[in-house]
Amino acid sequence: MRSLNRTDGLRDVLALASAVGVVGASFGALAAAAGIPLALAVGMSLLVFAGGSQFLVVSVVAAGGSPVAAVVAGLLINARHLPFGLAMASVVGRSWPRRLLGAHVLIDESVAFARGRGARAFWTSGVALFVFWNVGTVVGVLGGAAVPDTDAFGIDAAFPAALLALLFPGLRAADARRVGLTAAALALVATPFLPPGLPVLVGLLGLVVAGRAPAAATPPAATPPAGTPDRGPAS
Repeated sequence: MRSLNRTDGLRDVLALASAVGVVGASFGALAAAAGIPLALAVGMSLLVFAGGSQFLVVSVVAAGGSPVAAVVAGLLINARHLPFGLAMASVVGRSWPRRLLGAHVLIDESVAFARGRGARAFWTSGVALFVFWNVGTVVGVLGGAAVPDTDAFGIDAAFPAALLALLFPGLRAADARRVGLTAAALALVATPFLPPGLPVLVGLLGLVVAGRAPAAATPPAATPPAGTPDRGPAS
């Protein structure tokens, strides 16, 4: 098996990071269109590093909402990172510096990429995603005036497409498919009624609903009739 140091692993990281960089550029362009200055947009990407929350802040600001409302909504969206942290605790490490840095790069994509790959994959993807996201933000803010309508280029589709590409290999097991499909169904049902980002939290209920579904019962072994001699294993 090739390690992450080899070509395949690095190529996967760069492909994912490139997609995230494109979405970061989309965020930067939208921030510029909403009147958010370069320093504030870059500061959010450096200190928050959470696409859903950052896009929500831009939408709230563009609609004339208060900064307090934007912060509260962002915290609610990022609540989904709590189970991520619990699941990735052993990968991140025990020391406080590793925990603090690991928590900062703990996003949907780095968690999905590191599943089944280990600590090196988590740190490599997390750092690469952080760098590409911030570079994309700067490019987006500076070029925002030249691209007034980012949705016309389909940039918003790059984020979910990259995440789906990472999740599909993990759906080979029947239990994983059951939980994934249940979570997706719950999130889709909640989407028309909740703000962006919150349906993902509803989807986490799939772990409870589908995770407790009883597995298919294994038929009991046939009992030989009374008086039948036990021949033992075949030689």
